[in-house]
Amino acid sequence: MSQRLQEYLEAVKGKDAEGILAWARGEFGDRVALATSFGAEDQVLTDLWIRPGVPARIFTLDTGRLYQETYDVFQETRKRYGARIEVFAPDAGELERLVGEQGPNLFYESVEKRKACCTVRKTHPLERALRGLEAWITGLRRDQAITRTATEPVEWDEAHGLYKINPLFDWNEEKVWDYVKSHAVPVNALHAAGFPSIGCQPCTRAVNRGDDIRSGRWWWESPEHKECGLHNRPTQGKV
Repeated sequence: MSQRLQEYLEAVKGKDAEGILAWARGEFGDRVALATSFGAEDQVLTDLWIRPGVPARIFTLDTGRLYQETYDVFQETRKRYGARIEVFAPDAGELERLVGEQGPNLFYESVEKRKACCTVRKTHPLERALRGLEAWITGLRRDQAITRTATEPVEWDEAHGLYKINPLFDWNEEKVWDYVKSHAVPVNALHAAGFPSIGCQPCTRAVNRGDDIRSGRWWWESPEHKECGLHNRPTQGKV
């Protein structure tokens, strides 16, 4: 772990989510942005990020295969907060080649093809979104999946060469929904239909009560594969 990362972890030690966001704003200024996919965690962070009333950059990735309910809460969020949310979409030529060569449902055929789809629709747009930033804010929580149990409030994102800030790292699902209800935060209607985690329409389905919250994502794959490439685990020892 680098000295700077150690210093950052010490700086946020004991702070709540709001305090971590305030620290991020003070440390990185306009070189930090919140990434949102309009899930419940991201909506909580949007509420916290915008509430101080100072400029706050927010961006989202439009894969082109999202649920209509996701677009609905996107629109509602813009109206509710008066927020400008930057949109990053797949490169048209790259997407045309992928679908032309592999077909529209390639992701069902293998993990490798599914990750290729995620690369074009998510990872490459994210790389463009992160250009010029020193840090990005995500809604990752430790109890979301076995791939996220080591999540820290601040991490070095080796894949993208900047810091990742996870203000909700130690929140549980109950705390997320308590905040949503107490602050009347707009949320995706699919959450009430059994979708605790919402991604692209072909790769997301409802789950039974009590099931792992990400079991509806890429349900045909084993749990250790259930990341799209946006949140590969960081290498803490660098930078």
